[in-house]
Amino acid sequence: MARVLVCLTAVWLASCSSSPPEIPQDPNPAFEDVAAQVGLDFQHSTGATGEYYLPEIMGSGVALLDYDSDGDLDIYLLQGAPLGAAAVPDPPPVNRLYRNELVPTGELRFTDVTARSGLGHPGYGMGVAVGDYDGDDNPDLFVTNFGPNVLYRNNGDGTFSEATPEGMADPRWSTSAAFVDYDLDGDLDLVFVNYVDFAVRNNKRCADSAGAPDYCSPKVYDPVPDRLFRNDGGDRWTDVSVSSGLGAEYGNGLGVTVADMDNDGLPDIYIANDGTANQLWRNRGDGTFENTALFAGAAYNADGMPEAGMGVAAEDFDFDGDEDLFLTHLAQETNTLYVNDGRGAFRDLTSRFGLASVSMPYTGFGIGWLDYDLDGDLDIFAANGAVTKVASQLGEDYPFRQPNQLFRRESDHFVDASAEAGAVFELEEVSRGAAFGDVDNDGDTDIVVSNNNGPARLLLNRAGDGKLSLRLQFLTPGARVALLGLGVEPGRRTRARSDGSYLSASELSVVLGVEDVTPREVEVLWPSGQRERFSGLDPGEPVLLLEGEGPSRRKRAR
Repeated sequence: MARVLVCLTAVWLASCSSSPPEIPQDPNPAFEDVAAQVGLDFQHSTGATGEYYLPEIMGSGVALLDYDSDGDLDIYLLQGAPLGAAAVPDPPPVNRLYRNELVPTGELRFTDVTARSGLGHPGYGMGVAVGDYDGDDNPDLFVTNFGPNVLYRNNGDGTFSEATPEGMADPRWSTSAAFVDYDLDGDLDLVFVNYVDFAVRNNKRCADSAGAPDYCSPKVYDPVPDRLFRNDGGDRWTDVSVSSGLGAEYGNGLGVTVADMDNDGLPDIYIANDGTANQLWRNRGDGTFENTALFAGAAYNADGMPEAGMGVAAEDFDFDGDEDLFLTHLAQETNTLYVNDGRGAFRDLTSRFGLASVSMPYTGFGIGWLDYDLDGDLDIFAANGAVTKVASQLGEDYPFRQPNQLFRRESDHFVDASAEAGAVFELEEVSRGAAFGDVDNDGDTDIVVSNNNGPARLLLNRAGDGKLSLRLQFLTPGARVALLGLGVEPGRRTRARSDGSYLSASELSVVLGVEDVTPREVEVLWPSGQRERFSGLDPGEPVLLLEGEGPSRRKRAR
């Protein structure tokens, strides 16, 4: 199999490979990687110098957003950097923004616009959240780092300005983040999770099975609390981590998602912790939260054990009216599916749905629910890559490689459809972030994967080609959408969300297959509690839905 050739030396190297590995061609792939063909030439580097600093193996993430509001999705990728006493190259490695040229040219092509955008942060990038926090209809960015975080305000002219308030920078190691209107006052607040108290000065020495240096388990470092900031408008923020209760408990936070877990109309916060109990912060509605994960059955797996929570995705995959959870973990732990009983209590039904043994050999990170084949059922994509050396790869240049996986829903269980999904699923790389959205504007969901110390991948969806769908876009998260009409089961709702996965942010949209559905009408349950119906929707064109307003067509190109 093709692989990425990467060197660990005493100096900074972006990569030792002269070009990304070639992917065999599949005549009928479900997904096809086109990154190289369309100019997405990003190469992630860890800055490794042989010291095995823990952040090197954990990053980094990716975001899909229409930053310039021209009707197509752009891509933002996070970059690593040298740590410790290593020399920083000139120019330093930075995060990169790629503008999609599909609109107005009609050709899927990406241009690196980092310099003009102001998003070329030179820190050690980890994760990114996307949300319009100032209400000007332009997506803003929050970037987490190993080191101070950065909040970027979108100026509406293709540029961003730093707008980080005091305290939000947080010099510790922050990972995933999410925008959420937790107090339902109409603007987006911000939650982000912190990992462990690692610092270059307290780097521990660990070894692989042969006694050679390897990355340590996070268990050798102490956990740290997470943070919640309330948006008070006008670029004013208040740190409510302590007063809300969220900062009262410590955990090795890696993943975060926001959803109304108990159906009381209030957004709750779920945090996936690496090796410590997960946290389910139930929103009390008075500005405070209570961690109910233990009693809700979502803190530990079915054996009562904490797992290495990396990525997390919330969705009503069984369409019974409540939010379920899927988490990725270390090899030999399996991924975990928590099924909601409708009142915010969960059962670990991973084995029941066929998702246990197929995930056990792999370490999962980025994760997402998507109806990739537009058959009405939600499937799963998992980005995999080891964090300690793979025994069979010892002696190789970067022995952490694993293939990614695609799980297709079939009736009452899931099957591993990776082998039939395309040659890109035969690649063994060190995948981390995964973001989901319709990059080529053809009405189905594509995937951008960020690889640790490797090239970014753009997986265009071919399984949805020629099928009819509705692509509904939103400006704020939380809307739950039901497709109405003949040929569709009533009660099936899909939530518009950008958060979840691992260190990444997806398109804030819902894609619904409508091949056999007439007439095509949707009902939206807004976070405010209001219900609204939109009719006369035609497939093929993305539609922006706004509460209290009619649908708005956005620019589009093929």
